[in-house]
Amino acid sequence: MSVSEQQESKEKLRTGFTTGTCATASSKAAVLAIINQKKIDSIDVTLPNGNNITIKIHNCEFSDKKAKCSVIKDGGDDPDVTHGAEIFVDISLTPNVNKIEIEGGEGVGIVTKPGLGLEINKPAINPIPKKMINVNVSEVAQNILQKNGIRVVISVPKGKELALKTDNPRLGIVGGISILGTSGIVIPYSTASFAASVRQNLDVSLAMGNDIVVLTTGGRSEEFAKKIIDLPDHSFVQMGDFSGYTIQQCAKKEIKKAYIAGFIGKFAKMAIGVKQTHVKGSKVDTNFLAELGKKCGADEKIVEQIRNANTARHVQDIVLENKVEGFFVQVCLHVYNQMRKHSEEKVPIEVILFNFDGNILGRHSS
Repeated sequence: MSVSEQQESKEKLRTGFTTGTCATASSKAAVLAIINQKKIDSIDVTLPNGNNITIKIHNCEFSDKKAKCSVIKDGGDDPDVTHGAEIFVDISLTPNVNKIEIEGGEGVGIVTKPGLGLEINKPAINPIPKKMINVNVSEVAQNILQKNGIRVVISVPKGKELALKTDNPRLGIVGGISILGTSGIVIPYSTASFAASVRQNLDVSLAMGNDIVVLTTGGRSEEFAKKIIDLPDHSFVQMGDFSGYTIQQCAKKEIKKAYIAGFIGKFAKMAIGVKQTHVKGSKVDTNFLAELGKKCGADEKIVEQIRNANTARHVQDIVLENKVEGFFVQVCLHVYNQMRKHSEEKVPIEVILFNFDGNILGRHSS
C-alpha cells in the first residue's frame, strides 16, 4: 500500500515524517548550500522505498567548507514527543576522501545497553536513517567526495529533555533522543512503531540477562508494579493496548515469566480475550462482569447494578462497596487464562490487579 493509500485509509489523516527524514533533509540541504553557496529553502529527500518527499528547511547557514541546516519535525496527525523539535545537522569537509561519517551531537542519545542492534557507546542513530543520509548526500556530493570526506553531526538541542518522555532511559539510551525511522514517513495511528518498541524493550531485557519481564498497561500501573517487583528498569515493558501481541512476543523470545499488571478497565477487556484493548476498539462487557459477580455470591440486586454500570471503574466501586468476595481474583484468573492462551501456554504468568491508589485488589499466578 502506498503512503497516499495508507493516508486515505486513515480517513485522510495527515502523514508526517521521521527524525531520520529530518536529519537526511538537513544533511542534503547543508551539502547543497556548500556546493551552491546559497541558502536552501526546501529539499527533495529520497525515501527508502524510492519515493520522494519535499521537506522545508527551517534554518540554513554556510561557508565554503561548512554548513548548518535544520528541519522542524512534523509528526502529522500522530505526533509523538519529538513533534515540533528542531533537528540540526552540521556538515564539514574532511580529508577522508569519499567517506561520509555520521555522528551524534547534543541531544542525540548514546547507547549503553545491548539488544538494540546498535553499537554500545555509539549514538542512537538507527541503520535506516544512516542509509538515507548516505544515499541522499551521495546523490548531490559526487564532486566533493572525489576530493574530500563529509562529516555529518546530528544534534537536537531539546533532545535531552524530550528523551525523558520516551522509552530511551529504560532501553539504556542516555542523554537524548534516537534518530529513528524505517520508512521515513509517519503514518497516523500506525501500530507498527508501538510493536517495534515492545520488541525492542524485550530484546534489551534479554540482552541484559533478564528473562523475567513485567508487562503493564501504562505508566501508572508500571509505577505501582515497580514498588512490589524488584527488577531492573529495562525489564518493565509498557504493552499499552497491545496485550495479545506483547505476550505472543514474550513466547516467541522465550521469556521465562511475565508479570501482568494493570487496572480494571483494561483487565475487564483482556479477561474476555480482547487482544487490542483501545477504548475505541472494544467495549467493557458488563454482562460478563455481572456473571462473575453472581459466581462470587453477589445477590441479584448487586448483579444488576454491575450489569448496568457505566464503566469498569464503576463496577469496581460497586464490588468494593458491597464487599463481593473473590471478584477481583476472578478477573485476574480470566486475564491469566486468556494471556496463557495467547502465549500458546509457553509463558508462566502472574496477573496483578491494582486499584487507582496502587493497592492490590486481586492476584493470580500459575
